[in-house]
Amino acid sequence: MSIVANKVDGVRCALVGNTDAASLTRRHNDTNVLALGAKYTNFELAKEITNIWLSTEFEGGRHQRRVDKIMDIEK
Repeated sequence: MSIVANKVDGVRCALVGNTDAASLTRRHNDTNVLALGAKYTNFELAKEITNIWLSTEFEGGRHQRRVDKIMDIEK
C-alpha cells in the first residue's frame, strides 16, 4: 500500500509498525499518509501509532532538504 501511495504526486507515505517509526517518519520525512500492516499490527497498537503519527510535527531544518529532494523528483 505504501509503494502505490508513493506513486501519487505529493504523497509521502510510510509503512509503520511501531511507535518510534510513527514519530520519526513525521519528524524527519514529513509523511502525510500512514500505512499500517494488518498482519503485524493489532488494533491497540494501530491506535497508538495513529495517535502518535497525527500529533507529531515535522521538525524541518536539516530534514527539509530531504523532503525538498523528494518533491523535486515529482516535478
